[in-house]
Amino acid sequence: MNPPNSVSRQVATQLVHEGRPVGAKVTVNPVVARTSTVVFDSMQTLRAAVTARSRHERGLLYGRKGSSTGDALEDVVATLEGGFRARLFGSGLAAITCAILSVVKAGDHVLVVDSCYEPVRKFCAQYLSHMGVTHDFFRTDLSDLAGKITPQTRLIWTECPGSVLYEMCDLPALVAAARQHENIVVAVDNTWGSGLMYQPLAHGADMSIIAATKYLVGHSDVMMGVVTTSESAWPGLNSVADLLGHSVSPDDAYLALRGSRTMLVRMERQQSSALALAQALQQHPLVATVFCPALPDDPGHALWKRDFSGGNGLLSIEFIAEVDTAMVDRFVESLGLFSLGHSWGGYESLALPMQPSSLLDEETSRSRGRIVRLHAGLEDPGDLIADLEQALELVSHMIDAERR
Repeated sequence: MNPPNSVSRQVATQLVHEGRPVGAKVTVNPVVARTSTVVFDSMQTLRAAVTARSRHERGLLYGRKGSSTGDALEDVVATLEGGFRARLFGSGLAAITCAILSVVKAGDHVLVVDSCYEPVRKFCAQYLSHMGVTHDFFRTDLSDLAGKITPQTRLIWTECPGSVLYEMCDLPALVAAARQHENIVVAVDNTWGSGLMYQPLAHGADMSIIAATKYLVGHSDVMMGVVTTSESAWPGLNSVADLLGHSVSPDDAYLALRGSRTMLVRMERQQSSALALAQALQQHPLVATVFCPALPDDPGHALWKRDFSGGNGLLSIEFIAEVDTAMVDRFVESLGLFSLGHSWGGYESLALPMQPSSLLDEETSRSRGRIVRLHAGLEDPGDLIADLEQALELVSHMIDAERR
């Protein structure tokens, strides 16, 4: 396979050529190497393979410890992220939890961005606490970060943008604050940018984590996560992943490889559609706020424009106060082109009512209108807008009926 970062190429070219067979080309795509057992022709070659793995190097040893198909996918992601190495996991959450566990031990302290993915909050409260690891949350604008770093702080976990409301985090500033202290690892949930539109490692982070389930796979048929690290963070991550038995099937790795080849063209189309939807929804009287960092008037737009090379298909809308839960239910159930379901990043459009986990202050949370997250798929954007408008019209009729 092509080694990561072997040639400086544009991302569109990298996505087509990284992780493909080199030398005598027989097939365009890597083979799907389905195996549990790897056999060796001598004790010398077996010992060499064991030694290579102990040094965190590549080499086929046993099915749980990787495959040539998985290696090819790891090369693609490591190249996109600009990292030293990448490791595959069975889901995005598995990648997240293993990345955290590779850093912390009893007595350590973790700082987590307030706008994080909700399962991260639960993991800290329900698992890390039992390990003797304490945690605190910091604001996305970093206004309280410096004051919450302690001598025991070992990890700062952020997500950029945040979940649900897409708050932007100034990662270079966060890294600068972390580097004023010894031995603090900075990890970033990069699922939104997926390694294509955002590269946290280039901004100084030590680990970048993506749910490959989303845009990398792109077809809503594989669960997968990937952690890409700097050279210094790699041994710890790789060791813990081996100890916990994390692996993915070669078939899933193959499907993710196939999805990666078209990720750029899909995301370019989906970000264009999402922006069109966001602009249209901003004009609707039932919509109080549209959350989308690609919008010029979004609070995080300047940071997004500075640090990102593009967007994706996500946006969230906050309804005006008169829209209640029953109306939100009617809205999402009336959509014809937006399916009701979790996840995003596939070719299809989705809608899902959300409770922003970032709003820890109950009074602030109560002051928010009801929120629906939308994901623009590959459908015609005009058709998607028309679908949203007809569902909003039904909600308007419900409000009019209540006013009478």
